[in-house]
Amino acid sequence: MSAESDQTTDHETIRNWVEERNGHPAHVEGTGGDDPGLLRIDFEDADDGDESLEEISWDEFFEAFEENDLAFLYQEETDEGEESRFCKLVGRGD
Repeated sequence: MSAESDQTTDHETIRNWVEERNGHPAHVEGTGGDDPGLLRIDFEDADDGDESLEEISWDEFFEAFEENDLAFLYQEETDEGEESRFCKLVGRGD
């Protein structure tokens, strides 16, 4: 049985899922102009070597999230039943 993904636009659900996994909202430095640019979720103890991410506030994240008509695709557990960190920002029509 493969792990299932869920999709939401609910801010509280997103924030809780991210914070339960020691994550925070971020954006890719150097993207955007008057807006945050490319949004990401950054996990504090992740060793992905991506130093181009800069933490932003939840307010700033959700403002850009709504302006860009995004949804949050996420997975609660892996196939093995472990807590998953899989998440992706997608267009609401995707």
